[in-house]
Amino acid sequence: MKLSRLVQSISESPTLAVSALAAKMRADGKDVIGFGAGEPDFGTPQHIIDAAAAAMNNGATKYPKPSSGIPELKSAIQDKLKRENNLEHDTDDITVTVGGKMACNLLIKTLIDPGDEVIIPVPYWVSYPEFVRLAGGTPVFVQGSEANGLCVTADQIRAAITDRTRVLMLNYPSNPGGHMYHPDLVRSIADAVAGTNVTVIADEIYDRLVLDGTEFLSFAAASDDAYARTITVNSASKTYSMTGWRIGFVAGNRDVVKGVAKLDSQASSGAATFAQHAYAAALNGDQSCVDEMRTAFIERAACMHERLNAIRGVHCLKPAGAFYAFPNVGGTYERLGVSGSTDFSQKLLAEANVAVVPGVAFGMDDHVRFSFATSMDNIDTGLERVRAFVEKH
Repeated sequence: MKLSRLVQSISESPTLAVSALAAKMRADGKDVIGFGAGEPDFGTPQHIIDAAAAAMNNGATKYPKPSSGIPELKSAIQDKLKRENNLEHDTDDITVTVGGKMACNLLIKTLIDPGDEVIIPVPYWVSYPEFVRLAGGTPVFVQGSEANGLCVTADQIRAAITDRTRVLMLNYPSNPGGHMYHPDLVRSIADAVAGTNVTVIADEIYDRLVLDGTEFLSFAAASDDAYARTITVNSASKTYSMTGWRIGFVAGNRDVVKGVAKLDSQASSGAATFAQHAYAAALNGDQSCVDEMRTAFIERAACMHERLNAIRGVHCLKPAGAFYAFPNVGGTYERLGVSGSTDFSQKLLAEANVAVVPGVAFGMDDHVRFSFATSMDNIDTGLERVRAFVEKH
């Protein structure tokens, strides 16, 4: 059967592909250490599972009503935004989605027309450019530098804005870079877009996983102007280890949020009702589970930083948030006889049974992404394999 040009033009998510390949190799009996997964290795906390079970036993197995999110969850999100992000939103300014990925996808489709431009800082999450292309838009990449902690500057954003610019995608703490945007930098970028026609999509899915003590400032909280032009995205996936529950939200301008809800009513009929009750319980309940997970990630980040920088030809910034290290491994390429991050990753998997994600998928071919959402034993074993692999050549 003939496939559409649209489907043929996009790539499979490389992060999911790496995890799937590592799983297949393990099933074939190979001892693979996987650093590809973009999901916490902790189980969903029991009180959240219990809330979902109770909801199902009470009949929450039908379509959500309304499809944009049940009132209990919208109220919990409203409280979370006020409590943790200093953002005041009515529940009518919130739409629940089938995960954060769907939220970003639907937002792009709501906001841009074919030919419109979307500014995407590099490194970027793998799906952003594909979302833009699927909507007929043009991704405009702005390169972050290692000298600036992989962040882009306000001047770079200002220079990238044209009369076709409709959206700025901004994600921090960052997937893949693990870097944070300091509040002063957030405010300067808010100043750069003030008075323009640019809508900011603030992907704040890792807002509770800041690892270096930096204050987290939601983009919409940076100024009155930023509040008016920002749509905030978040989800249960990372904060509460609920990746498989597929539950997220958008919050902001009511017309935009209602546009997302309209699209989603045709795309999915809404997120699973019992998952919505579970997310409400997560937001309203004991937060010690988040603190425990963050504490573990802080320890792992320090280990990854130290061990990676001890490998000849590798340089890694210390992860400041999320659960990713994004080392520059370009200094090993000539010695290994590889041409880029894809070759490096394939050779590492074949020779050392270690799975990482090529940095080219995130716009930086001298880098690879290591997820440290795995045990310290796996980190120790895996990084020793990486060291031996690099230094034997």
